[in-house]
Amino acid sequence: MHPKITPDDLARQAIVYVRQSTLKQVLENTESTERQYALVDKAIGLGWPRAQVLVIDEDQGHSAATATGRNGFQQLVSAIGLGQIGIVLALEISRFARSQSDWYRVLELAAIFHTLIADEDGLYNPQDHNDRLLLGLKGTISEAELWTIRARLQGGKWNKARKGELAWSLPIGLLRETDGRVNFDPDQQVQTTIRTILTQFRALAVPVRCCAIFVNTTCVCRAASQERRDLLTSSGKHRRMKRST
Repeated sequence: MHPKITPDDLARQAIVYVRQSTLKQVLENTESTERQYALVDKAIGLGWPRAQVLVIDEDQGHSAATATGRNGFQQLVSAIGLGQIGIVLALEISRFARSQSDWYRVLELAAIFHTLIADEDGLYNPQDHNDRLLLGLKGTISEAELWTIRARLQGGKWNKARKGELAWSLPIGLLRETDGRVNFDPDQQVQTTIRTILTQFRALAVPVRCCAIFVNTTCVCRAASQERRDLLTSSGKHRRMKRST
């Protein structure tokens, strides 16, 4: 048994926290997902019975920039605060949070209720000064990485904009051709429905009344943008989007 693990820790549950920031990452970065779920085996290897290992993966497709909207993270924090958890595991600290305030909330509760924290690099006891220092540093790096990633993405957008190549997602009814031109969706049903809605809006000037006309009408539309279509195609899910108006 690992020297930092006590019988009291093993008597409580182990939580494996699984998260990726976007649905595109969930669909395409399958190796990362596999490695995160494999942490269940690591928990078992550390001494926890499989029946006591809980996987929280409700936050798949949610960014760790904030705790808002991350029900899995809230569940994790609550369980630690109730003293039910002996260890929490994640592939890396950034899976938990990329915000210092959110991360230190986990760190403080883990120290108070003697919950161990483990990532791919090692196992840490938040009550130990050296481990706490290292965990704090990892949290700081995770937050700094978020700003670095944002700066890179924003820089790329500005560079494309300077060259006149920046393209935003198009509303339903419009499609971008391979040469960059924007045209109406070739589906006549889509064109007719959108034109009818716009005509009624100009006539009525009240969105609620305009929508009420189409309450019992179903409009079958294509993907809102070429980017969205590419994502669905790459995941092998060819489908048409249905919207009720």
